[in-house]
Amino acid sequence: MCSIGWKPRRNCSPNATSPVFMGFTTGRNTNVKDFPVSTGLTSDEARRRLEKFGPNAVPDTALHPLRRALTKFWAPVPWMLEAAIVLEIALGKYVEAAIIAVLLAFNAALGFFQEGRAQATLAALKSRLALNAAVCRDNVWATVPAAGLVPGDVVKLSVGAVVAADVRLTEGEILLDQSMLTGESIPIEAGPGLQTHAGALVRRGEAVAEITATGARTKFGRTAELVRTAHVESSQEKAVLRMVRNLAMFNGVIIVMLVGYSCALKLSLGEIIPLVLTAVLASIPVALPATFTLAAALGARALAHLGILPTRLSAVDEAASIEVLCVDKTGTLTRNELKVTAAHPMPGFDESHLLGMAALASSDGGQDPVDAAIRSAANQAVASDLPKLSKFVPFDSATKMSEATAVGLDGATIRVVKGAFAAVISLTPPSPSASTTADQLEAQGFRVLAVAVGPPEAMKVAGIIALSDPPRTDSAALVAELHTLGVRTVMVTGDAPATAEIVARAVGLDGAVCPPGPIPEGVRSGDFSVFAGVLPEGKYDLVKAFQKSGHIVACAATAPTTRQRCARRRWESRCQPRPMWPSQRPASC
Repeated sequence: MCSIGWKPRRNCSPNATSPVFMGFTTGRNTNVKDFPVSTGLTSDEARRRLEKFGPNAVPDTALHPLRRALTKFWAPVPWMLEAAIVLEIALGKYVEAAIIAVLLAFNAALGFFQEGRAQATLAALKSRLALNAAVCRDNVWATVPAAGLVPGDVVKLSVGAVVAADVRLTEGEILLDQSMLTGESIPIEAGPGLQTHAGALVRRGEAVAEITATGARTKFGRTAELVRTAHVESSQEKAVLRMVRNLAMFNGVIIVMLVGYSCALKLSLGEIIPLVLTAVLASIPVALPATFTLAAALGARALAHLGILPTRLSAVDEAASIEVLCVDKTGTLTRNELKVTAAHPMPGFDESHLLGMAALASSDGGQDPVDAAIRSAANQAVASDLPKLSKFVPFDSATKMSEATAVGLDGATIRVVKGAFAAVISLTPPSPSASTTADQLEAQGFRVLAVAVGPPEAMKVAGIIALSDPPRTDSAALVAELHTLGVRTVMVTGDAPATAEIVARAVGLDGAVCPPGPIPEGVRSGDFSVFAGVLPEGKYDLVKAFQKSGHIVACAATAPTTRQRCARRRWESRCQPRPMWPSQRPASC
């Protein structure tokens, strides 16, 4: 199974090259032995490990169609209709029993086919997103499906690669975008020894890594398992049962009165029993479940035209009933792309020259989000007298800088350095104003870069550039609309509190920020508007706490780890072609 689709490349020496692949990430498995990077695993060993650990995929928990169909008849509401059928038959009313049976079958069939279509669409999307990996087997690089990876495999991570398993880097340096895992929009520099998880994206560089966990043993796999095992009773089902309970209580009184009056009239037992059964039937709203299902199917059809795919019919009703919406920050309230928020030139420079010089020391093209943001900002305010680039040195994680050599209009050689403030300022004379500006921007949660310019032997600080992940243009309007609809929006993110607070204020979340640390005992939805620095387990606990206080909770997120937080949510959507808000149109639902 491991060897299917293999395309041998070059040997697995550290200097061997291979094409760009879609790849993986890290997690530690103590059962994995260390193997030399030069050889990786043998095909036989990989096959044995695949049999032992299973494929690198989350176990498919989808029910067989027949079993899924049977579940439509095995729930409190179907039980209620089935009891009505039995009572009608007991009364000899076979036509009425047949009508109720038709309603029961219609209710089950409509839900089965609607959800089946949604699941088929999801399966098609998953097949299109299948990953391949560059793996070293038998001392040669080969391209294999990511599902065939095993712990101990040596893989290559290249620009654009998606980390498909938990890995530990062994060689090379890369820029990792972990926003889909942690909620932090700023990429991190990763080198040998760093562990990362499936779902990270390689933005720059190339590295070799050893897989430490696959499939359900990865962090993402454990999250998926939590989602699978979590269960919450449908609010629609609770509403129907509540109605039946109230009718039963009222009819119970009527039945007692009927029995008492029948006894006073000295009716026979054969005459009293049909009266009692008829009164019991009156407690069962036989047409209500079918009405709910039909309304939900029509709502799902309308949502499909808006690009929203409910995976369960009950999701439509749940979306209209939510009271608290937990939203992720990165990629949900924000664009998940870095932008230059502010440029602070030092004396002797203006903003256009500062950005232009920084652009000279930025890579042209590629997937480095920092360089892309600076070049985009520089293109909006072009300086006409910039020096001509003659040499570019990419970012080096050891020096935390990138640099360029340029030739000025007078022919003089100019060195331009861009990078971390502490690294750049060490190359120039002290600048109190630059230090103060950098400290203020960092305190506000921005990523701060410094730019130094000048002759190689006499450089000076040209200015400070602040970057951030800006809010989406529609976020503030949506938060305000949700508020008018009675839905409280709460931001829950793994990002730093300072950064989260800036975004929250920008989109209209003006409540308090929860202090970093464990979720407070007995926390309620109105206590805080922002929960920052929250681990996945904490997000899960937060939703449980909100639900314990009686709220119907929904989640909107793009990050896989947020599915762990939303494991107990009652509504879930799959959206094409872009993420949409789960409750953007609750009134129409």
